[in-house]
Amino acid sequence: MDELAHSVQEFERAAIKPVNQVYVLQLYIAGSSPRSQKAVVNVQKICNQLSRNNFELQVIDIFQQPLLAKAEQIFAVPTLVRKSPCPKRLFIGDLADTETIKARIDS
Repeated sequence: MDELAHSVQEFERAAIKPVNQVYVLQLYIAGSSPRSQKAVVNVQKICNQLSRNNFELQVIDIFQQPLLAKAEQIFAVPTLVRKSPCPKRLFIGDLADTETIKARIDS
């Protein structure tokens, strides 16, 4: 096999393999309300159930950082945003349906 064919095969194998991507999640909450606290607990539970070390969870209080919420066009809280990998996904509410959210985050 020539060098070019070998390189093409290596590239194709690498393209098929899932890349160990970092999941960037942003949880927008409104202060320390019970609904916000429940959302934080539920997102942490989801991340633990996925049992990966490749999550970056950012909790953003819209009262403390309103410009971030405006930039992301967050219109309801709590809202979980999967920033990466693409495509971007939004989940609105207290995130109690952890099984559905977990499946959607991982898809």
